[in-house]
Amino acid sequence: MTEITRAQLKIGLEIHMQLATRRKMFARVANGAHPDHEDAEPNALIDPIVAALPGALPVMNRRAVEMSIMVGLALNCRIPDESEWDRKNYFYPDLPKGYQISQFADPLCADGRVEVSREDGSSFRVGIIRAHLEEDSGKLGHELPGGRAYDGSLVDLNRAGTPLLEIVTQPDLSGADDAVAFAREVRNIGRFLNVTEGDMQRGHIRFEPNINLMLETEDGRSFATPVVEIKNLNSFRSLRDAILHESTRQIDQWRRTGETHGEGIKTTRGWDQERERTFLQRGKEDAHDYRYFPDPDLPRVSVDEAWLNEIRAQVPKLPADRRRMYIEQFELSVREAWALTAEREVCEFFERVLEAGESCPSLAGDQPHLARQVAKWLLNAGARVANDRRCEVYELGITPGQVARLIEMREQKKIGSNAAETLFETMCHPAFDDDPRVIAEREGLLQVRDDAQLEAWVEAAISAEPDSAEDFAGGKDAAVGRLIGAIMRESGGKADAAAARETLHRRLRG
Repeated sequence: MTEITRAQLKIGLEIHMQLATRRKMFARVANGAHPDHEDAEPNALIDPIVAALPGALPVMNRRAVEMSIMVGLALNCRIPDESEWDRKNYFYPDLPKGYQISQFADPLCADGRVEVSREDGSSFRVGIIRAHLEEDSGKLGHELPGGRAYDGSLVDLNRAGTPLLEIVTQPDLSGADDAVAFAREVRNIGRFLNVTEGDMQRGHIRFEPNINLMLETEDGRSFATPVVEIKNLNSFRSLRDAILHESTRQIDQWRRTGETHGEGIKTTRGWDQERERTFLQRGKEDAHDYRYFPDPDLPRVSVDEAWLNEIRAQVPKLPADRRRMYIEQFELSVREAWALTAEREVCEFFERVLEAGESCPSLAGDQPHLARQVAKWLLNAGARVANDRRCEVYELGITPGQVARLIEMREQKKIGSNAAETLFETMCHPAFDDDPRVIAEREGLLQVRDDAQLEAWVEAAISAEPDSAEDFAGGKDAAVGRLIGAIMRESGGKADAAAARETLHRRLRG
């Protein structure tokens, strides 16, 4: 058997992003991708246009077009002066009209590029072929209410007509991890722009990778395996696992069949997460199979400079720009910058704490130091409490102002590190919305600066930890940790750790 000497993945990604407009793409009925309507009963979000009743005519949703252009600008796309609506013809039970209104020849956004940074600080570039706007199809179910099995298919048209932006990349991705990093970046962009809720379990974001491999064999041949499109992946885990599975399955298939890439042999496959493998669905249609033609009921979309500037003004600072600012201006680590920009709400909470800290006299003026302290609290104590409560840090109940004043109290040595953690957790309870100083005084958490009292705590700690005291007196610096811990227990966290360390040095080392 001919041996493969080199195998290089080649991945293009299609990302389907539901837009959170209040109304559907071509109808006035409510949109299920908007948070106000996400729990609607099946087939509650339909009207004559969605149901494709005779005589019902579509009317374009202007806000969906604006949201799409915002995403296009964030992806550095060219926004053409005009774009066109086309009918994509195919027949499926959840497609009432027998065609989908989409864009083929003239999309809203084209020729973009995205620079994606990895968590190790390196980066890679992904080209964007197009981002076109269309309407989503309905959804088929195979369970009755209550989860009872059903032999047939149940059609729910709530999703039908939802504005759907399809982002299509160049085949520039060469690994599963980079594909996931790019997918995360696009989801983040959509959420930072407030154009999508980005809930993957609800189908707001769906991924469809197109995968094949460039192979080289020991006898000098170079060729590609047939392209496979994997449909409707709704998690980063499934995206990564499906790509990794295909990277080995396609080599095994080539060894069995010898089939290489060529016209008309592209296939679509589904993903079985439980079995961790793809399965064949059908041969992939080419564009001519859909019989695209301009929709006669809709005018072309004209985007003049004034409207484009109006849309451009709505684009905020994006995750990549914020990460760069956090690293270069705030001097945070790459890991901290990534963690703080992983979710829009966490990022906004971090920046509100920074803003509150600037109004604290002892914190203002050294923004990098303040940013590092805020990041430490949110990513350590905040993340720990949030993980215990199974929520995000911004949902804990503590306010940005409280976090800033807590940091100020630590800077002023009015509260010890252990007591500060206790105070943070206390302020995460909805009942505690007072000033941190008031809460700390009420809860007995303020640091005691009484030298006589500190001496008494030190003596008690030495009595409680005689071996550690002897080790420290003999020059073993590591032993001081156990002594400091004993002092904190004796003081209930009220002792100043730095002052306690100085006292131990004076008492045991003279």
